[in-house]
Amino acid sequence: MIWLVAPLHILSALALVFLVLLHSGKGGGLSDMFGGGAGAAAAGSTVVERNLDRITVIAALVFGFSSIAYGLIF
Repeated sequence: MIWLVAPLHILSALALVFLVLLHSGKGGGLSDMFGGGAGAAAAGSTVVERNLDRITVIAALVFGFSSIAYGLIF
C-alpha cells in the first residue's frame, strides 16, 4: 500500500506547488513583480483561469486524501 500512496503524495505535492504558482496574483505577488498583474486584472475571469482553478482544487483534494492515507499507514 505504501508503494501506491508515497508516489501519489509526492506527485500531488509537486503539482499543487506548480499550479499555485501559475495563478495570477491579486495584488503585490510574485506575478506582479514580473508584470503579470496588470493585464490579467483587466481581462477578468477567462476559461483558462477557471480550468486552472478546477485543476488546482482537484490536486489539493488528491494531496489531502493522500496525506490522510499516508498518516493512517504510519
